Amino acid sequence: MTTEILTMKLNDLDVEVIHKNIKNVHLSVYPPDGRVKVSAPFSMTPDIVRVFVISKLGWIKKQQNKLRAQEREAPRQYIDRESHFVWGKRYLLRLDEKDAPPSVELKHSKMLLSVRPGTNRERKQAILEAWYRNNLKQSIPALIEKWQPRMSVSVQRFYVQRMKTKWGSCSVHSGSIRINTELAKKPQACLEYIVVHEMTHLLEPSHNSRFIALMDQFMPKWRFYREELNRLPVRHEDWGY
Repeated sequence: MTTEILTMKLNDLDVEVIHKNIKNVHLSVYPPDGRVKVSAPFSMTPDIVRVFVISKLGWIKKQQNKLRAQEREAPRQYIDRESHFVWGKRYLLRLDEKDAPPSVELKHSKMLLSVRPGTNRERKQAILEAWYRNNLKQSIPALIEKWQPRMSVSVQRFYVQRMKTKWGSCSVHSGSIRINTELAKKPQACLEYIVVHEMTHLLEPSHNSRFIALMDQFMPKWRFYREELNRLPVRHEDWGY
């Protein structure tokens, strides 16, 4: 057996519990509404998991309140003078329809999106998301190179992808990290924080006291950047889970 999934109810709180072949228990609270998930080793009985969750109720409620209060962007329509963000700076979109390959260019406070006449909203979104993804792919290697010698770790590969519930993730076994495309809209210091966060997981997979001590050592202001990410608006989504 590789996994076993059950739902636990604690008063008005539904908790998804996934038993896996792991050593440590992991508690997560996911946007947008604060869904709670516990990944636990097979050795933890439901009663032990229940006691663990009860002991964390204060932290869970605090995280849920943060997520529910966080501002969300209105759905993007990709029309003239609509606001879009790049590295934390606001730009006003300007559409330019012409019979040429699509492109995105920043000029002063304007984002120039060139598309062929009749391009629909979905295609405009795809063009812009590809541009954001490319920005991240160009920015991340320098950060990895900067931090690898400082942290004495080696990142084998990195991936940039759209993620609904996390800013990043790490696969310790493959030595790879994944970064959310949305970070191209946030201040570059926030991207660096997430890269360091995921690289730290190569040294410590869980969010335990050792992980926190390592983050304090590598990036003393990491809590400030985390709060900045929590404060900034996040993408509107029709969340599907």
